[in-house]
Amino acid sequence: MNKKQLAMLLSELETFDESKTGLEQYQTNCEIAAEILWDLEMQGEIEGKVIADFGCGNGIFGVGCLILNAEKVHFVDVDEEAIKICTSNIHKMKEIHHSQFDFEAFHGDVKKFDKKVDVVIENPPFGVKKEHADREFLLKAMETSDKIISMHKIESKTFIEKLSKDHGFEAKLIKKIKFPLKKIKGYHKKKVYNVDVGVWKIEKK
Repeated sequence: MNKKQLAMLLSELETFDESKTGLEQYQTNCEIAAEILWDLEMQGEIEGKVIADFGCGNGIFGVGCLILNAEKVHFVDVDEEAIKICTSNIHKMKEIHHSQFDFEAFHGDVKKFDKKVDVVIENPPFGVKKEHADREFLLKAMETSDKIISMHKIESKTFIEKLSKDHGFEAKLIKKIKFPLKKIKGYHKKKVYNVDVGVWKIEKK
């Protein structure tokens, strides 16, 4: 398995026919997901780990972790349709990859998730519709694990670092990416536009 092969497998996953703007369901593409996950795998953060995928959407991060031999993945999303698509993708990838995946799918508010895990991976709402909508994801992730990988708009840097420090964590910006957002409403002028997004590694001090 290499990064290109991982991206090709993730490209087989079903995505949303129509994203719910209120939930800020911005689909992470397979190349970005593969790049982030491959870097984590090379750092020993996936294989043999119990992982939670918060705001899992179609499951691209959590499924990628299962492909990379995570011990178990918890998929968490408030959207019932997302959980159905995610679960379908897990079973599809089990057949393609010929592996037995250990996973649990949790349909509900992330605040109600009550497991402890080795790593939380999340692509929370960016806070476009509701300012700091990612705050509850970060706080729950800090309750859930001592290690968090979280994606946010670059301009959230000060907010993320202060929130982390206030709760005994240290946030390090480990990657900057151009995150493509597809046109999802008639009033959007461009078919695709790029948002500057950072990937933070947040660890308990």
